[in-house]
Amino acid sequence: MSNRTVSIDEMADAINEELEEYATLAAEDMKEAVKKTAKSVKESISANAPVDSGAYKKSWATKATSESSESIQMTVYSKNRYQLAHLLEKGHALRQGGRARAFPHIAPAEEEGEELLVELIQKALEG
Repeated sequence: MSNRTVSIDEMADAINEELEEYATLAAEDMKEAVKKTAKSVKESISANAPVDSGAYKKSWATKATSESSESIQMTVYSKNRYQLAHLLEKGHALRQGGRARAFPHIAPAEEEGEELLVELIQKALEG
């Protein structure tokens, strides 16, 4: 924010310039918060994922699904073991009868991510 002197006639333009600058900075802070949150969610899923061979645990990644000058959308996904995600998270029926137990590892990471995103955005907008 600048400490410049403006006339009454220039006041509206000066206010608009400052608001645009704030919006740009806020958008950058929001985008950075979303990126950090996506990385944190990916790491949490990987850390809590069930381990058989370790391939499922290592398969988690993030990518920017869409990005503009004002927003970003990140996706956390399993690169090559996506078929297992729902089965492991929710459990599933077995061929011989009965059910395989669930290994909740995605939902807890999502909840942590929501809390982290709110916290990061609040810090960015306050500071």
